[in-house]
This record gives sequence, structure tokens and C-alpha cells, in this order.
Amino acid sequence: MDIKKRAQGLPANIEPQNVMDFVEDTGNIYESLAVISIRSNQISRALKEELLAKLEEFAVANENLEEIHENKEQIEISRFYERLPNPALIATHEYMNDQLHHRYREDDGKTKVGKNTRVYH
Repeated sequence: MDIKKRAQGLPANIEPQNVMDFVEDTGNIYESLAVISIRSNQISRALKEELLAKLEEFAVANENLEEIHENKEQIEISRFYERLPNPALIATHEYMNDQLHHRYREDDGKTKVGKNTRVYH
């Protein structure tokens, strides 16, 4: 499912959470926060790339500072992305609702993998 569609219904403000709920899945609060952090960075990069791709359509090759025009479509696109909740809030919501899965990386013998190496998706 699209990140934007999932994020639109989420509150943009931080809500208090029970710390023990974070520990249930991994057994360690720091590991849970690492999972959320990595997913938050993935969401942030994806949204940024998508926004830049959409705004690139409006870019003019020979723009001068004096000739900048306001484009209502461009403003609406920017406002839409500004209204989305913080990527950390989206990732936390995914984690708390079991929409975020993580696993330890398998040792395939080719790469050197530590016992605590994690893979998130």
C-alpha cells in the first residue's frame, strides 16, 4: 500500500506510548527503536524522492530570481507533503500495528554477517 494513503489518516501530533508495547516484538527497546529509525529513514527518502520528482515538472531551465512565478499546483503539492505526519510517526504507527516486519540477516557464507545484523522491510 502507498505510504501517503496510510499516513493521511494518522494524527500529525505525537501521542504517548507504553514503552512495554515496543519491547514485545524484539525483547529490547533499543532494537525496536532501531527498527523504527531505519524504517523512518526509508519513508523519508521515498517521500523526498517522490516530491522532488513531482516538483521537477515545474522547474524552468532559465529561471531568474526576478522571474519566479507562483504556480498553484506546485504550492498544493508542497502543502500536501507538508501536512503528512513525520516519517518517524508513520514508522512508529507501522511498528505498533504489526505492519513493519524485521528479521535477522541469514549467513549465506559469502558475506561476513554478525549475529546481530538485522534486515528491515
